[in-house]
Amino acid sequence: MSRFAKTMPVVIWEEPVPAAQGEGPSLDVRPAKDCTNVTVVTPHLPEGLDVNAQRTILKGLLDQFVSSTEGRLIRWYYTPMMLPFSRHLDTVATVYDCMDELSAFKFAPTELLELERELLEAADVVFTGGYSLYEAKKKRHGNVHPFPSSVDRAHFGKARAGIDDPSDQAGIARPRFGFYGVIDERIDLELLDCMAEMRPDWQLVMVGPVVKISEDDLPRRDNIHYLGGKTYAELPAYLGNWDVAMMPFAINEATRFISPTKTPEYLAAGKPVVSTPIKDVKRHYEKLSGVRIAGTAEQFVEACERALTLGQGSDEWLAEVDLALADMSWDTTQARMAALLAELTEQGQKIERPAFGQGHYTHTKTKKYDYLIVGCGFAGSVLAERLATQHGARVLMIDKRDHVGGNAYDELNENGILYHKYGPHIFHANSDEIVSYLSQFTQWRPYEHRVLAHVRDQLVPIPINRTTLNKLFDAGLKNDEEAAAFLAARAEPVADIRTSEDVVINAVGRELYELFFRGYTRKQWGLDPSELDKQVTSRIPTRTNTDDRYFTDTHQIMPLEGYTRMFERMLDHPLIDKQLGTDFRDVRNDIDAAHIIYTGPIDEYFDWRFGKLPYRSLRFVHSTIDKEQFQPVAVVNYPDTETPYTRISEYKHMTGQEHPRTTITLEYPSAEGDPYYPIPRPENQALFKKYEALADSTPGVTFVGRLATYRYYNMDQIVGQALATFRRMDESRTRGGAASRELRLAI
Repeated sequence: MSRFAKTMPVVIWEEPVPAAQGEGPSLDVRPAKDCTNVTVVTPHLPEGLDVNAQRTILKGLLDQFVSSTEGRLIRWYYTPMMLPFSRHLDTVATVYDCMDELSAFKFAPTELLELERELLEAADVVFTGGYSLYEAKKKRHGNVHPFPSSVDRAHFGKARAGIDDPSDQAGIARPRFGFYGVIDERIDLELLDCMAEMRPDWQLVMVGPVVKISEDDLPRRDNIHYLGGKTYAELPAYLGNWDVAMMPFAINEATRFISPTKTPEYLAAGKPVVSTPIKDVKRHYEKLSGVRIAGTAEQFVEACERALTLGQGSDEWLAEVDLALADMSWDTTQARMAALLAELTEQGQKIERPAFGQGHYTHTKTKKYDYLIVGCGFAGSVLAERLATQHGARVLMIDKRDHVGGNAYDELNENGILYHKYGPHIFHANSDEIVSYLSQFTQWRPYEHRVLAHVRDQLVPIPINRTTLNKLFDAGLKNDEEAAAFLAARAEPVADIRTSEDVVINAVGRELYELFFRGYTRKQWGLDPSELDKQVTSRIPTRTNTDDRYFTDTHQIMPLEGYTRMFERMLDHPLIDKQLGTDFRDVRNDIDAAHIIYTGPIDEYFDWRFGKLPYRSLRFVHSTIDKEQFQPVAVVNYPDTETPYTRISEYKHMTGQEHPRTTITLEYPSAEGDPYYPIPRPENQALFKKYEALADSTPGVTFVGRLATYRYYNMDQIVGQALATFRRMDESRTRGGAASRELRLAI
């Protein structure tokens, strides 16, 4: 929140505390300590009030406080239990920041699940504290984003350089095995007791408040030390004077979805970590030599012995740790969250238009439609199918091109080879919901995409992995640890990361940056990486193993009969009409439709009122070769500046088609042509914001898709956005309380 406070005031509304004897309800309003622009508000309530009375008073106190603030609000919930007294607030967006599965906690209120259901319906976006929680929530909301634990490396890194031992810990003997955090039903107290009994020479230090369990339940031994709660600022001093950091979590419902923030904090402090088999800890950290996973007490003690030996040896294992932590800063997390919020808000205005606005009417054609959808790509086609099949809506789709499918369109060429007219489209997704939806219209072919880069007269895997490094540098790297150390030695820390160049050099150093990224980026964007926003390369994938897959998504598949056949099945409905080869600008006054869904360029919709939004385009040169295979993988990148094209694609790898000849495509980036990639520069985003504000004030039009939102999305993301848009339309329709035909007639 302190990072959000750099651009907007932040108010933290705390849970109520008892008022002083004889005093009525009040608010304690104070600035947060060491956090500029953050205000903390603590309600004080008289004791003895029932729940309904408490909520009535809290609502009044909240309204009183809000009336004294300026601007419009974003509601940001960490718990649904705050909803009953705040659901009425007029806000531009609602965020559900779901950090734990609260319903699984001890003494969870019985109404929590129902309030969470209401909050999920009200939320515009849901953030989850890790992937396990994301997997649990993703089927309940269309705009869910996982945010695994981040870390303030500078704060906890102070522990590596040596730091004074706090007075209440200084007298404890060594070796020390420490834990900090809330001590509640999530801690395996039996494991702690067994560990202390098995190794009486070890000192177990437990830092944190005891909550929801009795002090009497805690194991008591001479070598277990409970030091109580400490402030965030104090934690590095305690941690820095342990030998091993431990996470003795119980494996139960309360820990099923947790993604402990302390894991990267312990590692940033330079401490080996031993944990019970928490799913997200295994998922993200098990491959690090500094992290050990153990289930039983015996295994836990053995793992602690190994961790103690590692920590007492050389610091070489920390190079791998630092590489793993490189992109886990809170700055990165906040930037990603802010970007998602920016899609929802702009100067206190809603970006998403309702399903049914004041109506957009044109009157020259005799046939009337409920929706005019401009664009037959993923966004338009998904919405057309949903509206026709679920609402019985009459839909007209138009597109400048003479086919459906947008840029994913594929066809058989004159040689009978299936190729992608607008360059390779590889479907990959983590969402079961999205794959399940599309599976109504296609069967799938498993396909794992692999890409090679032509560098120094060799073909090497990209993303960079251990094989890449060994081939280019004859490095002889035998395992992940050696590869991590190799990369860490080449990385050149950049204090203030502002550009794409800074991101890559900070991660892998200048030589790899120049070999793989600089030339490719210059060709692709027509700009040097030093001129591009850091988001372009903010998550450069670099691997220390030999995994040569381009993607690591759960679902890596291709439509068995091609994308076009999938779109044709999707749009095969009697309520969907199509008018292809039609420019919206030519017919916008000739079609009678109650509502427009626009997936084209937003600046074009408004006749480029503020000027054209800059895009990069592509020119494709397709060729059929008289040989069965042209290259060993589907795509080969050419990052050098001497080669005018960026990559060559060969489609039979993707489609699985057998044919004695093969079709390839050379891609040439261009400043002119169909818009493909929004150019990520601050001045371009500022221009888009002008159009976004104009769109917000335009009734009866919903803007969806990458061109309408000036943002590049993968195919699965567009499908997810379209499904989420339909859900909002469906909710609006349901709230209207009328049958679809009655509602349409009322517009």
